[in-house]
Amino acid sequence: MTIKQKGNDWTTLKRVIKLARPFKNLFLLSLGLGILVSFVTPLRPYIIQLTVDNNIILQNGKGLEVMGLILLLTLILEFLVKYLFGLYSTKLGQTIMLDLRTKLFNHVQTMRLKFFDKTPVGIITTRTINDIEAINNIFSEGLITIVADVLTLIFVIGFMVYINWKLALVCLTTFPIVLIATYIFKEKVRVSFNDVRDKVAQLNSFVQEHISGMRIVQIFNAQDREFQKFDKLNHEHYSANDKSVLYYSVFFPVVEVILALAISLLIWYGANQVMNGFATVGIFTSFILYLNLAFRPLRMLADKFNTLQMGIIASERVFKLLDTNDKIEDTGNYAPEAIKGNIEFRNVWFAYNNEEYVLRNISFEVKAGETLAIVGATGSGKSSTINILNRFYEINKGEILLDGVDTKKYKLSKLRSYIGTVLQDVFLFSGSVMDNITLKNTAITEAQVIEASKLVGAHDFIMELPNGYQHNVMERGSTLSVGQRQLISFIRALVYNPQILILDEATSSVDTESENLIQHAIETLVKGRTSIVIAHRLSTIQNADKIMVLEHGEIKEIDTHEELLKREDGYYKRLYEMQFQTERVA
Repeated sequence: MTIKQKGNDWTTLKRVIKLARPFKNLFLLSLGLGILVSFVTPLRPYIIQLTVDNNIILQNGKGLEVMGLILLLTLILEFLVKYLFGLYSTKLGQTIMLDLRTKLFNHVQTMRLKFFDKTPVGIITTRTINDIEAINNIFSEGLITIVADVLTLIFVIGFMVYINWKLALVCLTTFPIVLIATYIFKEKVRVSFNDVRDKVAQLNSFVQEHISGMRIVQIFNAQDREFQKFDKLNHEHYSANDKSVLYYSVFFPVVEVILALAISLLIWYGANQVMNGFATVGIFTSFILYLNLAFRPLRMLADKFNTLQMGIIASERVFKLLDTNDKIEDTGNYAPEAIKGNIEFRNVWFAYNNEEYVLRNISFEVKAGETLAIVGATGSGKSSTINILNRFYEINKGEILLDGVDTKKYKLSKLRSYIGTVLQDVFLFSGSVMDNITLKNTAITEAQVIEASKLVGAHDFIMELPNGYQHNVMERGSTLSVGQRQLISFIRALVYNPQILILDEATSSVDTESENLIQHAIETLVKGRTSIVIAHRLSTIQNADKIMVLEHGEIKEIDTHEELLKREDGYYKRLYEMQFQTERVA
């Protein structure tokens, strides 16, 4: 490990320790109990030594009863202290994990969509679940237990030196060997564990993505190919774990052999000490116990150091995510209770990546209560237009005004509360129909949901479901049809009563019956609301106040349906005639 890496580890560890600051009392209690454990543990061999020398050898029956009682009380004390230490150190780790996981998830929710476009879901899942679990282990199994084990080792050696320093020196001659073995083991396992965590993240990402896309895998009969990819990742994960198993299988027997060597030295030298009167049978007996107590933390320290190291590596990843400041700036404070709904784009340029512009010098205006329809080929910039209105992405140049005020001056949460959006790709969460409509917003009543459902024409189909509005739609709404999911997402937007309504090809994936229901609801709902409708079927937007045609991120035409059809060789006219001919042939 380089000096730079060690410095980074120390910096990270200090930051991890700061996580315990809100739980200072629990941290200090755990640390105090750890110190107490390290002091109480060596008392038992010392009491046994006194018992053997002063009572068993001298056949002092009364004294033996007293020492037996003292030993029993010592055992009870040791049990209680170790129990409390384990309880509170684990509670400390769990409490910190709870707090950190909450902070991380809250942080992730504030990230702009661009972050999720380039970050696999499985990676974020690993950071939130596995890596934070490793940070929990720093406190419950790593840092404080290492302090307790080191102090135990110091106290044990201290007792040994105090009782018979010559015998202690002979017995501890094997310590340099076990320290070297422990260091080598720690370094080897650290590299192995780091590799394991990388493979876990890759596996999580792969499984998450492929289970979500299992329909596509099966449609294209790609199960065998995808299984081979999974099998390769799984074997890489197995190989990484196999290395750590090998290191463990070598290290622990090595420590046992070194302990046996130390006991052999004790027997060889200690027996001579006893026979020559320089040591007692009690000292000889206690040293056997002391050696076991000394080697036990040495065996565990290497493992706990690796737990600490893995926690530090996981912490670096979690802190990197926490430090990622890929957020929409929310510096605005303008937050009126209601808006009129005037929308204006002024010379707007937008790119997802650097200067690869998907919108170029876009300027248009939608007055309050008007409906603007946006049409164009795939990739023309239709969806990008509404994404930047919501400030899901920041524009590169130009201004977007809402009631004459730059959207950047609005408080972000308030800005988005004015806008209701229905997307083509509907996402439903596992849970009831009611929860998916309200998103568990307690301000929305069941009566409002039912009213909106009737307005859309979805109330009847919902009531036909088992348990009606309490029907569990399962993950991603798998128990519902595409049209039913679309209707529920439409109700979801309506119950929030937005002043601006955005429909992103909301009818393109539904059947004719569902489309007719939604179209009827749209005609009712757009009255009094500013609406932007992205449409694939031009027949659904003929009554819009304006129709804007986009091509390669530029406005080619903008006018009413009738006026656009009057233009010879116009973009909209060509699109309309092509679609009309296709529908007539069909």
